[in-house]
Amino acid sequence: MDDNLRQRKAEAKQQDSDDGNSAAVKAASKVEEEDKDPYSPWLDILRVITFIFVASWVLSIMFTGGESGYWGIKEKPRYMRLDWWRNQIKGPTYMTPEELSYYDGRDPEKPLLLAINGTIYDVSSNQRTYGPGGSYNHFTGHDAARAFVTGCFADDRTPDMRGVEEMFMPVDNPEIDSYWTAEELAQKRIEERKRAEEQAYNALKHWVDFFAKSDKYLKFGYVKRDPDWLDKVEPNPLCAQAMKARPKRKIPKAEKKA
Repeated sequence: MDDNLRQRKAEAKQQDSDDGNSAAVKAASKVEEEDKDPYSPWLDILRVITFIFVASWVLSIMFTGGESGYWGIKEKPRYMRLDWWRNQIKGPTYMTPEELSYYDGRDPEKPLLLAINGTIYDVSSNQRTYGPGGSYNHFTGHDAARAFVTGCFADDRTPDMRGVEEMFMPVDNPEIDSYWTAEELAQKRIEERKRAEEQAYNALKHWVDFFAKSDKYLKFGYVKRDPDWLDKVEPNPLCAQAMKARPKRKIPKAEKKA
């Protein structure tokens, strides 16, 4: 009887010891796992970026006398504007030319929109220029890519760029043209047209890049057109203003000296 009691007590003590050892092993294992967790630098990077931003903001306020937190930049960077983030989340809007025409400022509840080369921009931040009565109000509600190049705001409110290169082509002048043979003049006209097409492309690209890189005017969406829309419209003739701006062909230097 006494032997059985002593054996039970010994087994109980052994069990308690095993339970204690098991708990200790689990605790040690947990500590080891925590120690083995890979170090992530992203939190430190976020802290550094936040510190730099806050420090830059404070210093800008100090140096500009409280006028600007962006070192005198008139327009906030895009990523600091709520409407930019709203557009990123919402995604681009697609409009037909007719739908776009309702955003020309006649309805004060709608934003001012214009398009260039198929991309729509919100120009509401510059009501004085693009709103009703503004000098560039002709552009709002339209994709007026052609007018941006020719300068004919009333006549060329269209994205059709066919024939625009003519404004960069020299005017024919029989007296000046007589300095070349017919073959030479034909080759010269081919070269002039190639340069004129490059100039027309660069003139449009200037304005496309202007809006694409602007922090003031945010991209709103795209113009939705039929793939064959150009086949359904007649190309605009070169407007009077662009016609007057055409360059004149010059006398060859060798002949000029003679």
